[in-house]
Amino acid sequence: MPLPPSSGPTDGAIAPPLAGGTEGAAALRPLAGAVIDALEEGALRRCGPLPGGGPRRVAAGVAEVLRSGVIPERGTGAREALGSLVRLLAEGAADPADPLCAAHLHCPPLAVAAAAELGASALNPSLDSWDQAPAASELEAWTCRALARLVYHDGSGGDGGPCGDGAAGGRDAGPDALVTTGGTESNQLGLLLARERLGPDVRVLCGANAHHSVHRAAWLLGLPEPVRVPAPGGALDPGALRATLAAQGRDTPVLVVATAGTTDAGAVDPLGELAEAAREFGARLHVDAAYGGMLLFSRRLRPLLAGLERADSVTLDLHKLGWQPVAAGIFVVPDGRDLSPLGHRADYLNADDDCDAGLPDLLGRSLRTTRRADVLKVAVTLRALGRSGLGELVERTCAVADSLAQLIDADPGLELFTRPELSTVLFRPVGADGATVASVRRRLMSEGTALLGRAGIGACSSGDGGGTGREGLWLKATLLNPYARSSDLESLLKLVRDALPATGRSSAGPTGRSPAGPTGRSPAGPGAVPASAPSEAVVAPALAEAGPASPATAAGSASLWPPRRPASVDSSTSTSTARSHRS
Repeated sequence: MPLPPSSGPTDGAIAPPLAGGTEGAAALRPLAGAVIDALEEGALRRCGPLPGGGPRRVAAGVAEVLRSGVIPERGTGAREALGSLVRLLAEGAADPADPLCAAHLHCPPLAVAAAAELGASALNPSLDSWDQAPAASELEAWTCRALARLVYHDGSGGDGGPCGDGAAGGRDAGPDALVTTGGTESNQLGLLLARERLGPDVRVLCGANAHHSVHRAAWLLGLPEPVRVPAPGGALDPGALRATLAAQGRDTPVLVVATAGTTDAGAVDPLGELAEAAREFGARLHVDAAYGGMLLFSRRLRPLLAGLERADSVTLDLHKLGWQPVAAGIFVVPDGRDLSPLGHRADYLNADDDCDAGLPDLLGRSLRTTRRADVLKVAVTLRALGRSGLGELVERTCAVADSLAQLIDADPGLELFTRPELSTVLFRPVGADGATVASVRRRLMSEGTALLGRAGIGACSSGDGGGTGREGLWLKATLLNPYARSSDLESLLKLVRDALPATGRSSAGPTGRSPAGPTGRSPAGPGAVPASAPSEAVVAPALAEAGPASPATAAGSASLWPPRRPASVDSSTSTSTARSHRS
Protein backbone atom coordinates (compact mmCIF):
# COMPACT_ATOMS: atom_id res chain seq x y z
CA MET A 1 0.00 0.00 0.00
CA PRO A 2 1.57 3.34 -0.99
CA LEU A 3 2.21 6.00 1.65
CA PRO A 4 -0.28 8.88 1.65
CA PRO A 5 0.97 12.27 0.46
CA SER A 6 2.84 14.24 3.13
CA SER A 7 1.57 17.66 2.16
CA GLY A 8 -1.51 19.18 3.77
CA PRO A 9 -3.16 22.37 4.92
CA THR A 10 -0.79 24.91 6.39
CA ASP A 11 -2.67 25.10 9.69
CA GLY A 12 -1.78 21.48 10.45
CA ALA A 13 -5.34 20.12 10.65
CA ILE A 14 -4.60 17.22 8.27
CA ALA A 15 -0.81 17.00 8.22
CA PRO A 16 0.30 18.42 11.57
CA PRO A 17 4.05 19.12 11.75
CA LEU A 18 6.29 17.44 14.29
CA ALA A 19 7.94 19.43 17.06
CA GLY A 20 11.47 18.05 16.80
CA GLY A 21 14.08 17.75 14.11
CA THR A 22 15.49 20.57 12.02
CA GLU A 23 12.05 21.73 10.91
CA GLY A 24 10.38 21.59 14.31
CA ALA A 25 11.44 25.04 15.43
CA ALA A 26 9.82 26.71 12.44
CA ALA A 27 6.58 24.90 13.20
CA LEU A 28 6.69 25.72 16.90
CA ARG A 29 7.32 29.47 16.68
CA PRO A 30 3.87 30.54 15.47
CA LEU A 31 2.16 27.95 17.66
CA ALA A 32 4.05 29.13 20.74
CA GLY A 33 2.97 32.65 19.88
CA ALA A 34 -0.64 31.50 19.69
CA VAL A 35 -0.34 29.93 23.14
CA ILE A 36 1.15 33.10 24.63
CA ASP A 37 -1.58 35.24 23.08
CA ALA A 38 -4.26 32.91 24.44
CA LEU A 39 -2.72 32.96 27.91
CA GLU A 40 -2.74 36.73 27.95
CA GLU A 41 -6.28 37.02 26.65
CA GLY A 42 -7.56 34.45 29.14
CA ALA A 43 -5.92 36.28 32.04
CA LEU A 44 -7.46 39.56 30.89
CA ARG A 45 -10.89 37.96 30.79
CA ARG A 46 -10.52 36.42 34.23
CA CYS A 47 -9.19 39.65 35.81
CA GLY A 48 -8.66 38.03 39.21
CA PRO A 49 -7.02 35.11 41.01
CA LEU A 50 -9.71 32.65 39.90
CA PRO A 51 -12.96 32.65 37.93
CA GLY A 52 -16.08 33.83 39.70
CA GLY A 53 -19.26 31.85 39.97
CA GLY A 54 -18.02 28.63 41.53
CA PRO A 55 -17.90 25.10 40.09
CA ARG A 56 -21.22 25.23 38.24
CA ARG A 57 -20.39 28.45 36.42
CA VAL A 58 -16.96 27.14 35.43
CA ALA A 59 -18.47 23.86 34.24
CA ALA A 60 -20.98 25.80 32.15
CA GLY A 61 -18.20 27.87 30.60
CA VAL A 62 -16.23 24.77 29.64
CA ALA A 63 -19.36 23.14 28.23
CA GLU A 64 -20.01 26.22 26.10
CA VAL A 65 -16.61 25.94 24.42
CA LEU A 66 -16.88 22.17 23.99
CA ARG A 67 -20.52 22.05 22.91
CA SER A 68 -19.48 21.03 19.38
CA GLY A 69 -17.70 17.99 20.81
CA VAL A 70 -14.32 17.10 22.24
CA ILE A 71 -13.45 14.93 19.22
CA PRO A 72 -14.90 16.55 16.08
CA GLU A 73 -15.16 14.59 12.87
CA ARG A 74 -12.86 17.11 11.18
CA GLY A 75 -10.25 18.99 13.14
CA THR A 76 -10.46 22.75 13.62
CA GLY A 77 -6.76 23.33 12.99
CA ALA A 78 -3.89 24.00 15.36
CA ARG A 79 -4.38 27.75 15.79
CA GLU A 80 -8.08 27.52 16.61
CA ALA A 81 -7.60 24.56 18.95
CA LEU A 82 -4.74 26.24 20.80
CA GLY A 83 -6.47 29.59 20.93
CA SER A 84 -9.81 28.35 22.19
CA LEU A 85 -8.64 25.74 24.69
CA VAL A 86 -5.61 27.55 26.12
CA ARG A 87 -7.73 30.67 26.48
CA LEU A 88 -10.41 28.56 28.18
CA LEU A 89 -7.84 27.11 30.57
CA ALA A 90 -6.37 30.53 31.37
CA GLU A 91 -9.73 32.20 31.87
CA GLY A 92 -10.87 29.42 34.16
CA ALA A 93 -7.58 29.02 36.03
CA ALA A 94 -6.65 29.62 39.63
CA ASP A 95 -3.65 31.84 38.90
CA PRO A 96 -0.88 31.32 41.49
CA ALA A 97 0.91 34.41 40.16
CA ASP A 98 -1.90 36.59 41.51
CA PRO A 99 -0.91 37.76 45.02
CA LEU A 100 -4.47 37.06 46.20
CA CYS A 101 -4.22 33.39 45.17
CA ALA A 102 -2.79 31.92 48.38
CA ALA A 103 -4.62 28.73 49.28
CA HIS A 104 -2.13 25.95 48.61
CA LEU A 105 1.50 25.01 48.10
CA HIS A 106 0.84 25.77 44.44
CA CYS A 107 3.55 28.11 43.22
CA PRO A 108 3.66 30.57 40.34
CA PRO A 109 6.29 29.07 38.02
CA LEU A 110 9.20 31.16 36.85
CA ALA A 111 9.01 32.17 33.20
CA VAL A 112 12.44 30.66 32.55
CA ALA A 113 11.28 27.30 33.93
CA ALA A 114 8.08 27.35 31.88
CA ALA A 115 10.09 28.16 28.76
CA ALA A 116 12.41 25.23 29.47
CA GLU A 117 9.36 22.96 29.50
CA LEU A 118 8.90 23.70 25.81
CA GLY A 119 12.34 22.26 25.10
CA ALA A 120 11.65 19.11 27.10
CA SER A 121 8.28 18.62 25.42
CA ALA A 122 9.58 19.19 21.90
CA LEU A 123 12.50 16.77 22.25
CA ASN A 124 10.42 14.35 24.33
CA PRO A 125 13.22 12.26 25.88
CA SER A 126 12.14 9.35 28.05
CA LEU A 127 14.49 8.61 30.90
CA ASP A 128 13.92 4.87 31.18
CA SER A 129 16.84 3.99 28.88
CA TRP A 130 19.96 5.80 27.70
CA ASP A 131 19.13 5.38 24.01
CA GLN A 132 15.97 7.47 24.54
CA ALA A 133 17.64 10.23 26.54
CA PRO A 134 21.42 10.43 25.99
CA ALA A 135 22.06 14.02 27.07
CA ALA A 136 18.98 14.27 29.30
CA SER A 137 20.15 11.35 31.42
CA GLU A 138 23.57 12.93 31.96
CA LEU A 139 21.99 16.29 32.77
CA GLU A 140 19.80 14.54 35.32
CA ALA A 141 22.79 12.81 36.91
CA TRP A 142 24.69 16.09 37.32
CA THR A 143 21.67 18.01 38.59
CA CYS A 144 20.60 15.33 41.05
CA ARG A 145 24.03 15.10 42.59
CA ALA A 146 24.29 18.88 42.84
CA LEU A 147 21.02 19.03 44.77
CA ALA A 148 22.03 16.05 46.92
CA ARG A 149 25.21 17.85 47.93
CA LEU A 150 23.16 20.80 49.14
CA VAL A 151 21.68 18.44 51.71
CA TYR A 152 24.69 16.26 52.44
CA HIS A 153 28.06 17.97 52.51
CA ASP A 154 30.39 15.27 51.24
CA GLY A 155 33.55 17.37 51.11
CA SER A 156 33.97 16.90 47.37
CA GLY A 157 34.23 20.62 46.79
CA GLY A 158 31.94 20.38 43.77
CA ASP A 159 28.27 21.01 43.28
CA GLY A 160 27.47 18.31 40.78
CA GLY A 161 28.77 15.73 38.37
CA PRO A 162 28.96 11.98 38.68
CA CYS A 163 31.12 10.55 41.43
CA GLY A 164 33.83 8.07 40.51
CA ASP A 165 33.04 6.50 37.16
CA GLY A 166 29.32 7.06 37.74
CA ALA A 167 27.70 8.02 34.51
CA ALA A 168 23.93 8.33 34.51
CA GLY A 169 22.37 5.36 36.25
CA GLY A 170 25.47 4.54 38.30
CA ARG A 171 25.44 3.46 41.92
CA ASP A 172 28.42 5.21 43.48
CA ALA A 173 29.26 6.28 47.00
CA GLY A 174 28.40 9.88 47.73
CA PRO A 175 25.15 11.84 47.89
CA ASP A 176 22.68 11.18 45.10
CA ALA A 177 19.07 11.97 44.26
CA LEU A 178 16.20 10.89 42.04
CA VAL A 179 13.71 13.05 40.17
CA THR A 180 10.14 12.32 41.25
CA THR A 181 6.67 13.67 40.62
CA GLY A 182 6.65 15.39 44.01
CA GLY A 183 6.54 14.91 47.74
CA THR A 184 4.08 12.03 47.67
CA GLU A 185 6.29 9.86 45.47
CA SER A 186 9.43 10.87 47.36
CA ASN A 187 7.88 9.97 50.72
CA GLN A 188 6.81 6.64 49.26
CA LEU A 189 10.42 6.00 48.25
CA GLY A 190 11.58 6.88 51.75
CA LEU A 191 9.28 4.27 53.27
CA LEU A 192 10.10 1.74 50.55
CA LEU A 193 13.85 1.94 51.16
CA ALA A 194 13.26 1.65 54.90
CA ARG A 195 11.17 -1.48 54.36
CA GLU A 196 13.83 -3.00 52.11
CA ARG A 197 16.59 -2.15 54.61
CA LEU A 198 14.78 -3.02 57.86
CA GLY A 199 12.27 -5.65 56.73
CA PRO A 200 8.50 -5.83 56.32
CA ASP A 201 7.90 -5.47 60.07
CA VAL A 202 9.26 -1.93 60.19
CA ARG A 203 7.10 0.46 62.20
CA VAL A 204 6.68 4.02 60.96
CA LEU A 205 6.59 6.78 63.58
CA CYS A 206 5.54 10.23 62.41
CA GLY A 207 4.28 13.41 63.96
CA ALA A 208 0.60 14.21 64.16
CA ASN A 209 1.62 17.04 61.82
CA ALA A 210 2.91 14.70 59.09
CA HIS A 211 1.64 14.89 55.52
CA HIS A 212 -1.14 12.47 54.64
CA SER A 213 1.10 10.86 52.00
CA VAL A 214 3.10 9.15 54.78
CA HIS A 215 0.02 7.20 55.87
CA ARG A 216 -0.95 6.51 52.28
CA ALA A 217 2.54 5.19 51.47
CA ALA A 218 2.43 2.85 54.47
CA TRP A 219 -0.90 1.49 53.26
CA LEU A 220 0.38 1.07 49.71
CA LEU A 221 3.50 -0.77 50.89
CA GLY A 222 1.59 -3.11 53.19
CA LEU A 223 3.07 -1.60 56.36
CA PRO A 224 1.18 -1.13 59.63
CA GLU A 225 -0.62 2.17 60.14
CA PRO A 226 2.00 4.73 61.24
CA VAL A 227 2.15 5.61 64.92
CA ARG A 228 1.25 9.27 65.46
CA VAL A 229 3.54 11.15 67.84
CA PRO A 230 2.24 14.34 69.50
CA ALA A 231 3.19 17.61 67.81
CA PRO A 232 2.33 20.39 70.26
CA GLY A 233 2.58 23.80 68.65
CA GLY A 234 2.68 22.11 65.27
CA ALA A 235 6.16 20.55 65.57
CA LEU A 236 7.02 16.96 66.50
CA ASP A 237 8.02 16.80 70.17
CA PRO A 238 11.44 15.12 70.74
CA GLY A 239 10.45 14.00 74.23
CA ALA A 240 7.29 12.39 72.95
CA LEU A 241 9.29 10.73 70.18
CA ARG A 242 11.74 9.26 72.69
CA ALA A 243 8.87 7.91 74.77
CA THR A 244 7.24 6.38 71.69
CA LEU A 245 10.53 4.85 70.55
CA ALA A 246 11.07 3.35 74.00
CA ALA A 247 7.57 1.87 73.93
CA GLN A 248 8.33 0.13 70.63
CA GLY A 249 11.25 -1.73 72.14
CA ARG A 250 14.79 -1.77 70.82
CA ASP A 251 14.22 -4.95 68.83
CA THR A 252 11.51 -3.35 66.69
CA PRO A 253 12.78 -1.86 63.42
CA VAL A 254 11.60 1.74 63.22
CA LEU A 255 11.49 4.53 60.65
CA VAL A 256 10.97 8.01 62.05
CA VAL A 257 9.43 10.53 59.64
CA ALA A 258 10.02 14.20 60.46
CA THR A 259 8.70 17.24 58.62
CA ALA A 260 10.46 20.43 57.55
CA GLY A 261 7.50 22.58 56.59
CA THR A 262 4.06 21.24 57.44
CA THR A 263 1.22 21.70 54.98
CA ASP A 264 -1.11 23.31 57.50
CA ALA A 265 1.19 25.80 59.20
CA GLY A 266 4.66 25.61 57.63
CA ALA A 267 6.15 24.37 60.91
CA VAL A 268 9.64 22.86 60.96
CA ASP A 269 10.33 19.97 63.31
CA PRO A 270 13.47 20.20 65.51
CA LEU A 271 15.47 18.05 63.12
CA GLY A 272 18.69 17.89 65.12
CA GLU A 273 16.97 16.66 68.27
CA LEU A 274 14.88 14.17 66.33
CA ALA A 275 17.95 12.85 64.54
CA GLU A 276 19.68 12.36 67.89
CA ALA A 277 16.67 10.49 69.27
CA ALA A 278 16.54 8.25 66.20
CA ARG A 279 20.27 7.51 66.49
CA GLU A 280 19.93 6.74 70.19
CA PHE A 281 17.29 4.07 69.50
CA GLY A 282 18.81 2.75 66.27
CA ALA A 283 15.94 4.04 64.13
CA ARG A 284 16.11 5.21 60.55
CA LEU A 285 15.14 8.86 59.80
CA HIS A 286 13.34 10.25 56.76
CA VAL A 287 12.66 13.99 56.54
CA ASP A 288 9.81 15.32 54.44
CA ALA A 289 11.24 18.70 53.42
CA ALA A 290 8.99 19.09 50.39
CA TYR A 291 8.05 22.59 51.54
CA GLY A 292 10.93 23.83 53.66
CA GLY A 293 13.83 22.20 51.83
CA MET A 294 14.40 25.19 49.58
CA LEU A 295 15.69 27.11 52.60
CA LEU A 296 18.93 25.32 51.74
CA PHE A 297 19.54 28.03 49.14
CA SER A 298 19.43 30.84 51.71
CA ARG A 299 22.50 31.28 53.89
CA ARG A 300 20.38 33.26 56.37
CA LEU A 301 17.48 30.79 56.65
CA ARG A 302 19.36 27.52 56.17
CA PRO A 303 20.02 27.15 59.95
CA LEU A 304 16.30 26.38 60.37
CA LEU A 305 17.11 23.04 58.71
CA ALA A 306 19.98 22.14 61.05
CA GLY A 307 20.05 18.37 61.38
CA LEU A 308 18.64 17.69 57.91
CA GLU A 309 22.02 16.31 56.86
CA ARG A 310 21.67 13.55 59.47
CA ALA A 311 18.63 12.03 57.77
CA ASP A 312 18.81 8.70 55.93
CA SER A 313 16.64 10.14 53.16
CA VAL A 314 15.08 13.51 52.34
CA THR A 315 12.14 14.70 50.27
CA LEU A 316 12.51 17.98 48.35
CA ASP A 317 9.92 19.55 46.09
CA LEU A 318 10.81 22.37 43.72
CA HIS A 319 7.24 22.93 42.55
CA LYS A 320 6.45 24.42 45.95
CA LEU A 321 9.00 26.95 47.22
CA GLY A 322 11.14 26.47 44.11
CA TRP A 323 8.85 28.08 41.50
CA GLN A 324 8.88 25.17 39.07
CA PRO A 325 5.98 23.93 36.94
CA VAL A 326 4.53 20.66 38.20
CA ALA A 327 6.16 18.16 38.50
CA ALA A 328 9.55 18.76 40.12
CA GLY A 329 10.13 16.46 43.09
CA ILE A 330 13.51 15.24 44.36
CA PHE A 331 14.34 12.27 46.61
CA VAL A 332 17.78 12.53 48.23
CA VAL A 333 20.02 9.97 49.93
CA PRO A 334 23.50 10.37 51.47
CA ASP A 335 24.91 7.43 49.51
CA GLY A 336 23.90 6.49 45.98
CA ARG A 337 24.28 2.83 46.86
CA ASP A 338 21.23 3.20 49.12
CA LEU A 339 19.15 3.26 45.93
CA SER A 340 20.15 -0.29 44.92
CA PRO A 341 16.81 -1.84 45.99
CA LEU A 342 15.18 0.03 43.11
CA GLY A 343 17.19 -1.95 40.56
CA HIS A 344 15.10 -3.84 38.01
CA ARG A 345 15.75 -5.70 34.76
CA ALA A 346 13.78 -5.43 31.52
CA ASP A 347 15.80 -6.81 28.63
CA TYR A 348 14.66 -4.25 26.09
CA LEU A 349 15.72 -1.36 28.35
CA ASN A 350 18.75 -2.50 30.36
CA ALA A 351 19.98 -5.88 29.15
CA ASP A 352 22.96 -7.24 31.05
CA ASP A 353 25.23 -7.28 28.01
CA ASP A 354 24.32 -3.66 27.17
CA CYS A 355 25.15 -2.56 30.70
CA ASP A 356 28.38 -4.58 30.61
CA ALA A 357 29.24 -2.77 27.38
CA GLY A 358 28.91 0.60 29.13
CA LEU A 359 25.33 1.70 28.46
CA PRO A 360 23.96 3.34 31.63
CA ASP A 361 21.14 1.59 33.47
CA LEU A 362 18.38 4.15 34.09
CA LEU A 363 15.51 1.85 35.00
CA GLY A 364 16.46 1.75 38.67
CA ARG A 365 16.29 5.52 39.01
CA SER A 366 12.53 5.56 39.37
CA LEU A 367 9.50 3.42 40.12
CA ARG A 368 8.14 4.67 36.80
CA THR A 369 9.13 3.49 33.33
CA THR A 370 8.35 6.22 30.82
CA ARG A 371 9.63 9.40 32.45
CA ARG A 372 9.82 12.88 30.94
CA ALA A 373 12.81 15.19 31.30
CA ASP A 374 11.48 17.20 34.24
CA VAL A 375 15.09 17.83 35.17
CA LEU A 376 15.57 20.32 32.30
CA LYS A 377 13.49 23.10 33.84
CA VAL A 378 15.19 22.55 37.20
CA ALA A 379 18.68 22.64 35.68
CA VAL A 380 17.85 25.74 33.63
CA THR A 381 16.54 27.53 36.73
CA LEU A 382 19.58 26.61 38.82
CA ARG A 383 21.92 27.85 36.10
CA ALA A 384 19.95 31.03 35.39
CA LEU A 385 19.50 32.17 38.99
CA GLY A 386 22.30 30.48 40.87
CA ARG A 387 22.26 29.70 44.55
CA SER A 388 22.08 33.35 45.59
CA GLY A 389 19.26 34.17 43.19
CA LEU A 390 17.06 31.35 44.45
CA GLY A 391 18.03 32.15 48.02
CA GLU A 392 16.89 35.74 47.55
CA LEU A 393 13.51 34.59 46.23
CA VAL A 394 13.08 32.35 49.28
CA GLU A 395 13.96 35.20 51.63
CA ARG A 396 11.64 37.63 49.86
CA THR A 397 8.77 35.15 50.11
CA CYS A 398 9.34 34.59 53.82
CA ALA A 399 9.46 38.38 54.30
CA VAL A 400 6.05 38.64 52.62
CA ALA A 401 4.67 36.16 55.17
CA ASP A 402 6.24 38.10 58.05
CA SER A 403 4.61 41.27 56.78
CA LEU A 404 1.17 39.69 56.51
CA ALA A 405 1.53 38.35 60.05
CA GLN A 406 2.31 41.84 61.35
CA LEU A 407 -0.66 43.34 59.54
CA ILE A 408 -2.93 40.70 61.08
CA ASP A 409 -1.44 41.15 64.54
CA ALA A 410 -2.07 44.90 64.33
CA ASP A 411 -5.71 44.44 63.30
CA PRO A 412 -8.09 44.33 66.30
CA GLY A 413 -10.60 42.33 64.28
CA LEU A 414 -8.24 39.52 63.29
CA GLU A 415 -6.45 36.79 65.22
CA LEU A 416 -3.04 35.41 64.22
CA PHE A 417 -2.32 31.78 65.08
CA THR A 418 1.46 32.15 65.34
CA ARG A 419 4.39 33.82 63.65
CA PRO A 420 5.28 32.04 60.39
CA GLU A 421 8.39 29.91 60.14
CA LEU A 422 8.18 29.66 56.36
CA SER A 423 5.54 31.37 54.24
CA THR A 424 2.25 30.08 55.65
CA VAL A 425 0.12 32.37 57.82
CA LEU A 426 -2.92 31.14 59.76
CA PHE A 427 -5.49 33.69 60.90
CA ARG A 428 -9.20 34.20 61.41
CA PRO A 429 -11.64 36.92 62.44
CA VAL A 430 -11.72 37.38 66.19
CA GLY A 431 -14.51 35.32 67.70
CA ALA A 432 -15.34 33.54 64.44
CA ASP A 433 -16.48 29.94 64.70
CA GLY A 434 -15.61 27.26 62.18
CA ALA A 435 -18.77 27.77 60.15
CA THR A 436 -18.01 31.48 59.76
CA VAL A 437 -14.41 30.85 58.73
CA ALA A 438 -15.50 28.29 56.14
CA SER A 439 -18.20 30.64 54.85
CA VAL A 440 -15.74 33.52 54.39
CA ARG A 441 -13.37 31.31 52.42
CA ARG A 442 -16.10 29.97 50.16
CA ARG A 443 -17.55 33.43 49.54
CA LEU A 444 -14.21 34.81 48.39
CA MET A 445 -13.72 31.75 46.20
CA SER A 446 -17.16 32.01 44.65
CA GLU A 447 -16.72 35.71 43.88
CA GLY A 448 -13.28 35.09 42.40
CA THR A 449 -11.75 37.86 44.50
CA ALA A 450 -9.30 35.88 46.65
CA LEU A 451 -8.30 32.30 47.30
CA LEU A 452 -7.36 31.20 50.81
CA GLY A 453 -6.89 27.75 52.25
CA ARG A 454 -8.19 26.26 55.47
CA ALA A 455 -6.45 24.52 58.35
CA GLY A 456 -8.21 22.63 61.09
CA ILE A 457 -6.25 22.77 64.33
CA GLY A 458 -7.34 20.19 66.90
CA ALA A 459 -5.82 19.75 70.34
CA CYS A 460 -6.82 16.10 70.41
CA SER A 461 -5.62 15.09 66.97
CA SER A 462 -2.36 16.96 66.73
CA GLY A 463 -1.72 18.96 69.84
CA ASP A 464 -1.40 22.08 67.72
CA GLY A 465 -4.01 24.01 69.62
CA GLY A 466 -2.69 22.84 72.94
CA GLY A 467 -6.18 22.98 74.46
CA THR A 468 -5.85 26.76 74.85
CA GLY A 469 -8.91 27.70 72.83
CA ARG A 470 -6.85 28.16 69.69
CA GLU A 471 -8.07 24.97 68.09
CA GLY A 472 -10.71 25.01 65.38
CA LEU A 473 -10.76 26.20 61.79
CA TRP A 474 -8.37 28.89 60.54
CA LEU A 475 -7.92 30.68 57.25
CA LYS A 476 -4.61 29.76 55.64
CA ALA A 477 -2.57 32.10 53.47
CA THR A 478 0.14 30.09 51.72
CA LEU A 479 2.32 32.82 50.25
CA LEU A 480 4.56 31.76 47.36
CA ASN A 481 4.73 34.96 45.30
CA PRO A 482 8.01 36.70 46.19
CA TYR A 483 6.82 39.93 44.57
CA ALA A 484 3.61 40.43 46.57
CA ARG A 485 3.38 43.95 47.99
CA SER A 486 2.04 45.48 51.16
CA SER A 487 -0.94 46.82 49.21
CA ASP A 488 -1.75 43.29 48.03
CA LEU A 489 -1.71 42.02 51.60
CA GLU A 490 -3.87 44.91 52.80
CA SER A 491 -6.34 44.19 50.00
CA LEU A 492 -6.50 40.53 51.03
CA LEU A 493 -7.34 41.38 54.63
CA LYS A 494 -9.91 43.97 53.53
CA LEU A 495 -11.62 41.34 51.39
CA VAL A 496 -11.72 38.95 54.36
CA ARG A 497 -13.30 41.59 56.59
CA ASP A 498 -15.85 42.51 53.91
CA ALA A 499 -16.78 38.85 53.42
CA LEU A 500 -17.84 38.48 57.05
CA PRO A 501 -21.53 38.38 57.85
CA ALA A 502 -22.61 41.76 59.23
CA THR A 503 -22.98 40.30 62.72
CA GLY A 504 -19.46 38.90 62.60
CA ARG A 505 -17.60 42.10 61.82
CA SER A 506 -15.53 43.64 64.55
CA SER A 507 -14.00 47.09 64.60
CA ALA A 508 -12.75 46.92 68.16
CA GLY A 509 -12.02 44.42 70.87
CA PRO A 510 -9.22 41.99 71.69
CA THR A 511 -6.51 41.67 69.12
CA GLY A 512 -5.88 37.99 69.57
CA ARG A 513 -2.14 38.63 69.68
CA SER A 514 -0.26 35.57 68.58
CA PRO A 515 2.52 33.85 70.45
CA ALA A 516 5.96 34.46 69.03
CA GLY A 517 6.59 31.31 67.09
CA PRO A 518 10.05 29.68 66.87
CA THR A 519 10.76 31.25 63.52
CA GLY A 520 14.50 31.67 63.77
CA ARG A 521 13.95 34.98 61.98
CA SER A 522 13.33 38.51 63.14
CA PRO A 523 9.72 39.46 62.39
CA ALA A 524 9.63 41.88 59.49
CA GLY A 525 7.09 44.63 59.12
CA PRO A 526 5.25 45.69 55.99
CA GLY A 527 8.32 47.60 54.90
CA ALA A 528 10.08 44.29 54.38
CA VAL A 529 7.92 43.58 51.36
CA PRO A 530 9.75 44.97 48.33
CA ALA A 531 7.89 47.93 46.89
CA SER A 532 9.27 47.20 43.48
CA ALA A 533 11.29 44.49 41.85
CA PRO A 534 14.69 45.01 40.26
CA SER A 535 14.63 44.84 36.50
CA GLU A 536 17.59 42.47 36.17
CA ALA A 537 16.15 39.04 35.48
CA VAL A 538 18.89 37.22 37.40
CA VAL A 539 17.84 39.04 40.58
CA ALA A 540 14.11 39.32 39.94
CA PRO A 541 13.12 36.61 37.46
CA ALA A 542 9.65 37.01 36.02
CA LEU A 543 6.83 34.64 36.87
CA ALA A 544 5.33 32.66 34.03
CA GLU A 545 1.72 33.82 34.39
CA ALA A 546 1.56 37.55 33.91
CA GLY A 547 -1.86 38.00 35.44
CA PRO A 548 -4.42 40.51 34.26
CA ALA A 549 -3.12 43.84 33.06
CA SER A 550 -6.56 45.40 33.51
CA PRO A 551 -10.11 44.34 34.33
CA ALA A 552 -11.16 44.89 30.76
CA THR A 553 -12.56 42.02 28.78
CA ALA A 554 -10.42 41.05 25.82
CA ALA A 555 -11.77 42.38 22.57
CA GLY A 556 -13.55 40.11 20.18
CA SER A 557 -15.44 37.76 22.50
CA ALA A 558 -17.20 37.84 25.82
CA SER A 559 -15.93 36.40 29.07
CA LEU A 560 -17.25 32.96 30.03
CA TRP A 561 -17.38 33.87 33.71
CA PRO A 562 -18.64 36.95 35.56
CA PRO A 563 -16.07 39.66 36.26
CA ARG A 564 -14.37 39.86 39.60
CA ARG A 565 -16.24 41.86 42.24
CA PRO A 566 -14.20 45.04 42.80
CA ALA A 567 -12.37 45.19 46.10
CA SER A 568 -13.34 47.94 48.49
CA VAL A 569 -9.86 49.41 48.45
CA ASP A 570 -8.57 51.79 45.83
CA SER A 571 -7.47 49.64 42.90
CA SER A 572 -4.52 51.94 42.33
CA THR A 573 -2.95 50.68 45.55
CA SER A 574 -3.01 47.05 44.49
CA THR A 575 -0.92 46.49 41.41
CA SER A 576 -0.54 43.23 39.58
CA THR A 577 2.84 41.93 40.67
CA ALA A 578 3.82 40.27 37.44
CA ARG A 579 2.77 43.31 35.47
CA SER A 580 5.57 45.30 37.10
CA HIS A 581 8.10 42.88 35.59
CA ARG A 582 6.68 43.22 32.11
CA SER A 583 6.64 47.02 32.11
